[in-house]
Amino acid sequence: MEWLIGLACSAAIAGTAYAKRSLSGSGFLAAVMLGTVMYALGSAIWFGSLIAFFVSSTLWSKWKKHAKEDAESGYEKDGRRDAGQVLANGGLGLLLCTANGVSPHPLWWYAFLGVMAAVTADTWATEIGGLSRTPPISIKTGRRVPPGTSGGITGLGLGASLSGGLFIGAIAWMLLALSGQSALDAVRLAAWVGIAGLAGILSSLADSWIGATWQEMYRCGACGREIEQSRHCGSPAVRIRGRAGWNNDAVNVAGSLAGGVAAALLALAFGLS
Repeated sequence: MEWLIGLACSAAIAGTAYAKRSLSGSGFLAAVMLGTVMYALGSAIWFGSLIAFFVSSTLWSKWKKHAKEDAESGYEKDGRRDAGQVLANGGLGLLLCTANGVSPHPLWWYAFLGVMAAVTADTWATEIGGLSRTPPISIKTGRRVPPGTSGGITGLGLGASLSGGLFIGAIAWMLLALSGQSALDAVRLAAWVGIAGLAGILSSLADSWIGATWQEMYRCGACGREIEQSRHCGSPAVRIRGRAGWNNDAVNVAGSLAGGVAAALLALAFGLS
């Protein structure tokens, strides 16, 4: 029954996103698989946290989309998520959910909470930070860089990162409360929100650093922009830095891993495991 419920819920949500052009065909299939397995092996709390990330991030990506077109024009991928993006954001969470199903331990949950906080923080930072009126600065050099540059950060983006992490922590606690489980006190709420908030901002900074240091970047020969794409303005772009294989999806996976590790360490430090 859990598999059927997970399939029905995942197909309904992913189908709506596909109809709104927020998911490609491959993204739709990956999202249905991810959600189905997570609901069946986890619980409404695990599944609901994933859905909270997906729905909130989709809504932010649609908000003032035209105002963000210039910054997003240099991104490797557009706002319609494919299977690679879906798995980069949710694959590690699925592995942690599976590990908890095989060998339950509280640390699996806290690592998952950190991963969901990380991917939410990163997406909110991109979608909201892209509207900053102040040009971003490179996390590596501290110099001003054009909007959309990998590794560029703004005050608005950092605030969005923190808000995304706090949001996931609050949603997870609310799902726990709705499920009628124990430990619904204010201390648990503060711990979950605090861990998710810290994991979100730390992972966002790690993501920016990796993006500025390792991600493959190119320069368009026609317009001169620094971009994530190997082609721009209808012609091949020149690779200027980064390590082979480190595209945007790989950076997202590394950032989410940083969030999961940070949350697990915080849980150990707070004696929650």
